Amino acid sequence: MTGQLPGGVGLSALRVYPWEAFDGLCGGSPHLHLCCTEAYVVVSGAGRLQTLTTEGFSEQPLHPGDVVWFTPGTIHRAINDGDLQVLVLMQNSGLPEAGDAVLTFPPQHLRDRATYEAARDLTGPDGTPSAERARRRRDLAVEGFLALRQAADQGDLRPLEAFHASSAGLVEPLLGQWRTILADGAGATVDDTAAQLAALAGGDHSHLRRASVQRMPRPTEEKFGMCGVLNAYPVPDGTPVSSGRPSEQP
Repeated sequence: MTGQLPGGVGLSALRVYPWEAFDGLCGGSPHLHLCCTEAYVVVSGAGRLQTLTTEGFSEQPLHPGDVVWFTPGTIHRAINDGDLQVLVLMQNSGLPEAGDAVLTFPPQHLRDRATYEAARDLTGPDGTPSAERARRRRDLAVEGFLALRQAADQGDLRPLEAFHASSAGLVEPLLGQWRTILADGAGATVDDTAAQLAALAGGDHSHLRRASVQRMPRPTEEKFGMCGVLNAYPVPDGTPVSSGRPSEQP
């Protein structure tokens, strides 16, 4: 069994898509997370992180050694200006794999879960994901993102608020599963630390005898994620948590 990574985080190696979108920029699919803070540790290449919140649009440069993170509700789009590769740290390992991400599709694709899933599906008739479908999905998310950004730039946050509401509605059926994942993952690490502090306060240091060293080899399976090609490290028990779909972190 693979033990928890520090803090119950998730970990992925990401090569941001080099595909050019219709606005002339190369990169991934804009989306937000509802419960997870995400961090980029830039490994190589160059790029930018575009974000949209109720504070407006912003852009962060990305160069090797940079660390940038953003909280739930931040719509983010990774721009690849040249072989951008990132190590992604996700709060609450298991939640992104179980659906804690909503792509910025135009409103007609956000009406209900079935409509949304149809738009985000990467599989063809043979059940295999394809780069063509990943690119088409990215372009659809960019279309919605640019509309949200244009409205926000003009001082109109109503489309962004509507997207927030649609996102919350889409994930509502998943919340029970998320609670279980949180309790078994990041929540368990907090409980462990609290127990260790209590033990030390009582003069008990017996947990130090159970020290161990663990190793998680870099995964070799590549997947089409939202922002690029992923090598996603497994969640703690070694089996990716899924809602019946391929595991997808940004």
